[in-house]
Amino acid sequence: MANMRRTFGMVGVEVLVNLILPYAIYIDAEPHIGQAHALMAASLPPIIWSVVEFVRKRRLDAMSLLVITGIVLSLLAFLGGGSVRFLQLRENLVTGLIGLVFLGSAAIGRPLIYQLARAKNLRTSPSEADRLAKLRAESPQFRRNMTVMTLVWGFGLVTETAIACCLVFAIPIADYLIVSPVLAYGAMGLLGLWTFWRVKQMKRRAQAASISARSV
Repeated sequence: MANMRRTFGMVGVEVLVNLILPYAIYIDAEPHIGQAHALMAASLPPIIWSVVEFVRKRRLDAMSLLVITGIVLSLLAFLGGGSVRFLQLRENLVTGLIGLVFLGSAAIGRPLIYQLARAKNLRTSPSEADRLAKLRAESPQFRRNMTVMTLVWGFGLVTETAIACCLVFAIPIADYLIVSPVLAYGAMGLLGLWTFWRVKQMKRRAQAASISARSV
């Protein structure tokens, strides 16, 4: 029950920081300081929240580096100036760039999904990290699964970026500030659910293979 309350609390904070506050700040500030500056002000809560979360967790791993990269690129996008729509366009390209990092890691044979999973396990379960390293060294099927998962995440993030970039020019900025987080969380949710399903499939096949090997 406590875990459920904590989860709902975190979801509430995420919605507040990434949806409600940016929209409220933009609507309130736009008549006074113009669209571009209002959009810059509206971007502050998500950026500050990302920084606070990074400092609070105090860890430096592959996922943290992705978060830092996103923060830096977002700030650079706004410092570059330009029209309000091009500000949003450049900020969206951050997600696209991260998607390209996923695709590039798969292309060079170092799938980022594996790197992220191992980095997490090094913090929480070194024995599990060792098991993953052993699987990567000994199992072509495991390496293939890691590559497939990385490619799915890469293409998923690039597709989300393409849709978001189209929406930047198709709907009013105020509406976009509502639609954009929904699109982002929807894409991440679908990718997360697919990953959960894929991992369960991998574990089920591994157990079946183990049982089959013992019965021979």
